Amino acid sequence: MHHSTSSLVQSGGSLVAFAFRIDRSSGVPSYVQIVQQVQQALRLGQLEHGDRLPTARAVVEATALNPNTVLKAYRELESQGLVETRRRHGTFVTGTLGASAGDSPWRAELADVAARARTAGLEREDLAALFTAVLEDLYSSTRLTKEPDAVPHQQS
Repeated sequence: MHHSTSSLVQSGGSLVAFAFRIDRSSGVPSYVQIVQQVQQALRLGQLEHGDRLPTARAVVEATALNPNTVLKAYRELESQGLVETRRRHGTFVTGTLGASAGDSPWRAELADVAARARTAGLEREDLAALFTAVLEDLYSSTRLTKEPDAVPHQQS
């Protein structure tokens, strides 16, 4: 069962939609899903320094989560230095996670690969599992260097 909340997040003086998707069947604790989604939004440039996250109350109302679960996620984000909660004002983004990948040329290339995989009949979960396996191989702690081996680009 999926629950999501779409809230308007104040970003640089304007309001932008931001949604948490909670997958109760994933086996991943709900508070971890919230933390991961904020981290991903930061990496993709969907959230920036100064943006206000949805209120805990709004998240609770939209997702039917326990308020303590949402507050736990926000506290975890605060301990990571990514957000700051200001009493009666809300929770605001104060940190970043690397360069914004949202406008990266890699996004277009990955979108092309994903589209070809979908056309070939792969389901979303299949492609996610395959990509995760590739990342695990590439970034495993047993690798001695940070540079991946050269892989020739294949034309389709």
